[in-house]
Amino acid sequence: MNIIEAKEKIFETGFLDIETDVQLDLFAAIDRLKKQKNAIVLAHYYQEPDIQDVADFIGDSLGLAQKAAETNADIIVFAGVHFMAETAKILNPSKKVLLPDLKAGCSLADSAPTQPFKKFKEQHPNHIVISYINCSAEIKALSDIICTSSNAEKIIESLPINQPIIFAPDKNLGAYLNKKTGRNMVLWNGACMVHEIFSLEKIIKLKIRHPKAKLIAHPECEEAVLNKADFIGSTSQLLKYVQTNNSSEYIVATETGILYKMQQTAPDKTLIPAPPNNSCACNDCPHMKLNTLEKLYLCMEYELPELIMDESLRIAAKKPIDKMLEISKAAGLIG
Repeated sequence: MNIIEAKEKIFETGFLDIETDVQLDLFAAIDRLKKQKNAIVLAHYYQEPDIQDVADFIGDSLGLAQKAAETNADIIVFAGVHFMAETAKILNPSKKVLLPDLKAGCSLADSAPTQPFKKFKEQHPNHIVISYINCSAEIKALSDIICTSSNAEKIIESLPINQPIIFAPDKNLGAYLNKKTGRNMVLWNGACMVHEIFSLEKIIKLKIRHPKAKLIAHPECEEAVLNKADFIGSTSQLLKYVQTNNSSEYIVATETGILYKMQQTAPDKTLIPAPPNNSCACNDCPHMKLNTLEKLYLCMEYELPELIMDESLRIAAKKPIDKMLEISKAAGLIG
């Protein structure tokens, strides 16, 4: 396949769907390409185990943003979703940023369309906009500060108590932060499809069967679930809690991809995925799971799909990210 044919395939499908040699060792091939092309593979905790195994760095949104900001690689291969690759490009305009599947989007980012959010912002002219990193570059450009679930509380507390704030796009995270900080931030009505799918009724039944298990939850979950949680934190904070807490069993209310790293770092712990309110009993992010090891190899081999961004948008979106990284560094927060 030549480069023109490859680009046509991506235009049609969002990724390269050509067949690879069945005898090819994808792990060895990816390792070879990383060295040959001075490429780094960044992966979110929600990626499939094989991708986590070949990644140079695995983290949550804060850790990935920090790693993207400091890397010396010529090529950044982002095994995550579209807004994460955008963030890497925003921070590294001179580097080539690749995403294994361009259609790996985000339900939370999609819940904040640019024009409606712009009108919403105009209705609150005296407010500072803090946007969760799970949003598009266009929403970042309309924001004053970006945050992640790891650093959101510190960022809010860095502002004067009487400063009006818009928080977007996650209403569940925003409500949790209002409760934690005592603020009354105006919340955009957005949510993550994975974190809203957990069934409180099923979790309570699960707790009855596992009375010693601790319920740990991501703050994107609905309030009813968070009210029952023994610990609430970002993906990296949930991982650390399982490593350091003395309980032997945990019910984990977040995307199931994190369980792989949890089991690796705490092999003696029993990890139970929190049950969703659907019949398939699955709580995988369909967008995260669009990435596969084969797509990762093909995107590195052909250096496609590449994330391209308008420079004026990149500059506008970079300012609130820089502000986040500055506050995070001052607060001693690392990914």
